[in-house]
Amino acid sequence: MTVTQWIVLAIIQGITEFLPISSSAHLILPSHLFDWPDQGLAFDVAVHVGSLFAVIIYFRQVIGQIVVNCLKAIGQREHDRGSANLGWIVAIATIPAVIVGFFAESLIENHLRSILVIAITTTVFGIVLWWADVKAKQTRALSDLTLKDALLVGLAQAVALIPGTSRSGITMTAGLMLGINKVDTAKFSFLLSIPLILAAGSLKSIELIQTPSAFDLPAILFGTTLSFISAFACIVVFLKWIERAGFLPFVIYRLLLGAYLFFVYFW
Repeated sequence: MTVTQWIVLAIIQGITEFLPISSSAHLILPSHLFDWPDQGLAFDVAVHVGSLFAVIIYFRQVIGQIVVNCLKAIGQREHDRGSANLGWIVAIATIPAVIVGFFAESLIENHLRSILVIAITTTVFGIVLWWADVKAKQTRALSDLTLKDALLVGLAQAVALIPGTSRSGITMTAGLMLGINKVDTAKFSFLLSIPLILAAGSLKSIELIQTPSAFDLPAILFGTTLSFISAFACIVVFLKWIERAGFLPFVIYRLLLGAYLFFVYFW
């Protein structure tokens, strides 16, 4: 890749990882639309690490409370039930995507990374997000989540393994449908990204170790840094934006992107 290409891809990963517009789709599209070379496994791991650091640092206090209180609960010591419960909910919601990803990775990689698939999922799930934003009551908070809610959001997150669906988009959609308010459903989606990015990054790292190849270290380091900065800024801005503006701008963007991709595919 050229310097311009890896800068663009690192920023794309950082911004789109947490927006409801699909990071996987936006990383796949440059190679299809502009004939860019594949970014490679090492670069893919690097930009995901940058995004992971961003969400961990932003939610460091919440994560610390969850870890401490889950450990206290396991040791049957006095603890904050709210933080511990949130920890179990995040863990349970992660399981479906891990299972589906393990068994369906080959199918997804070989048959679903196409412009047509991305066009369909971008459009369909964009409309579903709009419907949830408009119709859902949004009267519940993060503290009201139950284990049943976690499983339902987890099943939705598993669907996001299909490129173009958007992991953050479909988990936010599921949260809205369960009646969670906009800000809390966004926070829950961000917290859910941590174990999933960690799991995916670990698998990719193992694959990278097993198939070593030469890579550009400066590009990897700079890509990680750019992804971190753009992802952190995205989280800050998104949480301030979403309560006032809602999801409509992202829905419109998805519909326009979907229409463009259909045009590219069928033209």
